[in-house]
Amino acid sequence: VQLQASGGGLVQAGGSLRLSCSISGISLDYYTIVWFRQAPGKERDVVSSISRNGVTTYYADSVRGRFTISRDNVKRTIYLQMNSLKPEDTAVYYCHVDFRGRDYWGKGTQVTVSS
Repeated sequence: VQLQASGGGLVQAGGSLRLSCSISGISLDYYTIVWFRQAPGKERDVVSSISRNGVTTYYADSVRGRFTISRDNVKRTIYLQMNSLKPEDTAVYYCHVDFRGRDYWGKGTQVTVSS
């Protein structure tokens, strides 16, 4: 199982980025995918998740209304559209899947929001 996050970068406050998480090695149809983020000196926190069929989504309070998670199981990719970015969104963003009781993480992509 391999996950690869991409799409991070440097953006000004109020700007947008779209993160992608490409997943290989499993049938994506059966798994919830979760985006986490970790800022310097802080714990890794859940940002958003999406159920296997895309019907159920979750957002942390800090991003609800600004971020949108989606998935394309044919393309084997999960997306995180991030709008109205704030400096406090600065972090490394990771995608995650629990496959057969084991945690799999992507390498992470850095998002930096300047004020």
